[in-house]
Amino acid sequence: MSTNADRRVALLTLGCARNEVDSEELAARLADGGWSVTTDGTDADVVLVNTCGFVAKAKQDSIDTLLAAADTGAKVVATGCLAERYGEELAGELPEAHAVLGFDHYPDMAARLDAILAGETIPSHAPRDRRTLLPITPVERRTATAVVTPGHLPAHLQGVLRRRLDDGPVAPLKLASGCDRRCTFCAIPSFRGAFVSRTPDEVLAEAEWLGANGVRELVLVSENSTSYGKDLGDPRLLEKLLPQLAATPGIVRVRVSYLQPAETRPGLIEAIATTPGVAPYFDLSFQHSSEPVLRRMRRFGSTERFLELLAAARKLDPEAGARSNVIVGFPGETREDVDELARFLTEARLDAIGVFDYSDEDGTEAASLPDKVPAGTIKKRYDWMSALAEELCAQRAGDRIGSLIDVLVDTVEPHADGVDVEGRGAHQAPEVDGSTTLVPGAALDPATLRPGDLVRAKVTDSIGVDLVATPIELISPASP
Repeated sequence: MSTNADRRVALLTLGCARNEVDSEELAARLADGGWSVTTDGTDADVVLVNTCGFVAKAKQDSIDTLLAAADTGAKVVATGCLAERYGEELAGELPEAHAVLGFDHYPDMAARLDAILAGETIPSHAPRDRRTLLPITPVERRTATAVVTPGHLPAHLQGVLRRRLDDGPVAPLKLASGCDRRCTFCAIPSFRGAFVSRTPDEVLAEAEWLGANGVRELVLVSENSTSYGKDLGDPRLLEKLLPQLAATPGIVRVRVSYLQPAETRPGLIEAIATTPGVAPYFDLSFQHSSEPVLRRMRRFGSTERFLELLAAARKLDPEAGARSNVIVGFPGETREDVDELARFLTEARLDAIGVFDYSDEDGTEAASLPDKVPAGTIKKRYDWMSALAEELCAQRAGDRIGSLIDVLVDTVEPHADGVDVEGRGAHQAPEVDGSTTLVPGAALDPATLRPGDLVRAKVTDSIGVDLVATPIELISPASP
């Protein structure tokens, strides 16, 4: 291992929490290979951009970040989903990048950067359908990994290390890689590969490491958390794992993300809603609620079935949080379909709603579907649905005024006029949902709090999806 700490690599991460985990795995490999790792592109020898390739806007953000990195004078390397998905094509269209590297390059990324810094040319990644690298049958994948070329395995199957890139009290924890669903609008399975669970021992060991390194909330991530354990022979494994994760020393909250409604079983609903230390929070990927649209998306459900699912969760915990994403303008969508989606969102009482306007994605079945909705119509539907979602989520936040919530403090920022204390209730996931501002009250001064403290607070006001609350008692202090 090299010990030359003069080589600096800036690791910039775009996209979802799964990419954040990938970046911390890359950071560990790079540090082990003698690189000084930072998240600041200033004075770096190499800027490594972990890109997102999900939708058009994410792709453009990735390209803009790569172009900005090139302006620093550093060597620029693209990796991550956009690089994996387009590889040589991206390299041809983006000469500013010195290399475009895919997931197969991750295990020896430090050596790749050594070569690039030395002026060598690294062949660009050649994309392939990663679903073909492992058996179709999930239960056969675990035994098959022993004979698959190591560079073709999901990163977590290769003895990955991890190095935190920030010291915040929240961290994502990857349950699995890949996806077996065949949603017609989504290209993720083709470049992320087939679904493969991490073993419970792996997940618990990493949770303990995170808890020992100041993390207070674990956000469980994957492409489809409801599939966890199916390839290990136990589709109820997540229900069994959650209490163990919640008992991890130092951890006060476990949050599950990326649930597929069609696979969300009653036992899992009960585990999320009632297990102490697990946030009663349901991140459900509805995408739409009109049955004809869902069928064309190759998904299952309806307005009534989705409302029943939410009712089942709220029967166990009336204050349970719920969020979702929806797509408008999918091929064949009619005005009646849009009205049905609006009816669902109005009755669902979701805490957060992400609205996406449909666009054709390379390599997806939906790109070739007939009855495309005109771009102007998609924009009108997107604008209308976004405004409705904003109004509905603000109403839902207002409904929480007067209630008690447990807030995990994220940031404490002193300033000339006092201190700003921001955190999140159990119904608020980091980045994607609202937040809670803690203000002075009679019981507890927010200025005495630290990031990582868990406090009980009374909601006194709402501003859009955000809440204002006064702390009442310190439930669990952050580690010294």
